[in-house]
Amino acid sequence: MISSLSTRFQTWLGFVFALLIFSVGTAHPATAKVFLSPDEALKMAFPDCEVERNSVHLDDERLRLAREAAGVEITSSLVYPYRAVCDGKLGGTAYFDSHRVRSLPETIMVAVGTDGKVLRIEILTFSEPEDYIPGDVWYQQFDGRALDPELNLERGIREVTGATLTARATTEAVRRVLAIHRILTEETKAR
Repeated sequence: MISSLSTRFQTWLGFVFALLIFSVGTAHPATAKVFLSPDEALKMAFPDCEVERNSVHLDDERLRLAREAAGVEITSSLVYPYRAVCDGKLGGTAYFDSHRVRSLPETIMVAVGTDGKVLRIEILTFSEPEDYIPGDVWYQQFDGRALDPELNLERGIREVTGATLTARATTEAVRRVLAIHRILTEETKAR
């Protein structure tokens, strides 16, 4: 029967089948441990503040600059900064970064202060075994960090035995967020 289908339909059917296989092979919603909702994480980072979600499309040039500053891959040109207004002033901005740790996804929130430094990191979801999550003290070493050469596992960020891939994925996520934040902040100041 398949031999009687048109070539165009066979191509389309093959694409749909490949997409289904990829989706089934990469989606693990039943195994993801949810630690916080986005709202809970935002309230922890910015208590008593109003948080507004924005969407920004990075054009090719801004995406190139962000990748260059981060030193890691940035795959999406669509960014959602959550700006917190506290007592009428900007209190900081949070970003949610979803990425693969070993073979399964993780989502973290990186809150950035008005000085461009990390305020805090929160894990929202983690699909790998929980043994691969570093302790709170490890995450706290990012607090107050800026995007510089020291924000790297081989330099100012300690590695974690048994959670090396999580440490690498988190460090790359923080570098991504800080680079994107820098690009958006510089653009805002230029206006």
